[in-house]
Amino acid sequence: MTDVLSDLLQHSLRIVLCGTAAGTTSAAERAYYAHRQNKFWKILHETGLTPELLRPNQYRNLLQYRIGLTDLVKAGVGMDRATLPKLTAVDRARLSNAIATFRPRFLAFTSKTAGEKFFDSKRDYGEQLEPIGDTRVWILPSTSGAANGSWRPEIWHRFADEVRAANARESH
Repeated sequence: MTDVLSDLLQHSLRIVLCGTAAGTTSAAERAYYAHRQNKFWKILHETGLTPELLRPNQYRNLLQYRIGLTDLVKAGVGMDRATLPKLTAVDRARLSNAIATFRPRFLAFTSKTAGEKFFDSKRDYGEQLEPIGDTRVWILPSTSGAANGSWRPEIWHRFADEVRAANARESH
């Protein structure tokens, strides 16, 4: 089975945002975070990670802001709580190898489910203790409309502040 959505990865990224798998709307539209109730594009703009509000079909524009995209499970489609293909060691290794290759400053899972599946353990939101090489790893609240009950934009804002602080240290 081929990847539902191609990775948006290259060298010199500041951030790679990683979901669990493409949702059904995203798969149909061939665009990341495409469901109209998903807050992903709005929170990227609200936190200042993107200077403009992008639409899902403009996801490739994230590269100009040094932001990349991927998913843990590349061949599966569905919501986190739906039955996704079981995350395998191959999926974990694929993501770890991509991060080791492209070396972004940050990897942020865009849901607790994605982060917990990657680490194979219960986790809290925020920065994780285990980096991947030099890449700092965060778990952020899901932007999915289905996860409104656990929506905490302040964690996304804290993440954006850390990204800015790291950039400021880098430029001095």
